[in-house]
Amino acid sequence: MTSIVVHHLEYSRSTRILWLLEELGQSFELQVHKRDRNFRAPRELRDLHPLGKAPLVAVDGVVFAESGAIIEELLERFDDGTLRPEDADGRRLFRYWLHFAEGSLMAPLLVRLITSQLHGPKVPFLVRPVGRAVSKQIDAAYTTAELERLFAFVEAHLGEHAYFAGEQFSAADIQMSYGIEAGLERAGLSFPTPNLRAWLERVRSRPAYDKAIALGGPVAPADGH
Repeated sequence: MTSIVVHHLEYSRSTRILWLLEELGQSFELQVHKRDRNFRAPRELRDLHPLGKAPLVAVDGVVFAESGAIIEELLERFDDGTLRPEDADGRRLFRYWLHFAEGSLMAPLLVRLITSQLHGPKVPFLVRPVGRAVSKQIDAAYTTAELERLFAFVEAHLGEHAYFAGEQFSAADIQMSYGIEAGLERAGLSFPTPNLRAWLERVRSRPAYDKAIALGGPVAPADGH
């Protein structure tokens, strides 16, 4: 019997791996790691992998890192064809969106997170005007336009397809979920996103998603850190 241990960091992208394993019907051991006071991953994750980032998954003692690589490894081992399209067009879309999530989408979302913190409640009151001015310059020069372009692209794709790889739910939807949720909350988009919101409602209605949240906790803290 295969041994699977998931090292899950609270309030993080590693929820996607819990969700995937629930979809695959695989039993696993869950080890939850708490963030430190600076909202960083704890140092003990470095004992498992030099970069100390979650998610980390040990399969029969072999540790795998990076969400996309973990997803591909788990699918190759356990998927019976339900979470990866079999046809050529579906497989092409699946591969693209699996890597788009962490490639194109995540960088501007992280910048937006940083700029929002520059004038947040943790910044001393007297410094906040400076932080606000800097964040506005960064967002105006890069973040806002880039996020608008990316999310318009995603919205258009979901206007033509029920799911990211076509008409079938796949692991690409799981991989895209974190960025979509974060973007709808933080990107400040200037246009409506009915296709994105309908897709999000569909994937959140899956029993495996509920199980993942019950096991790992919410994707983000209540204060929207």
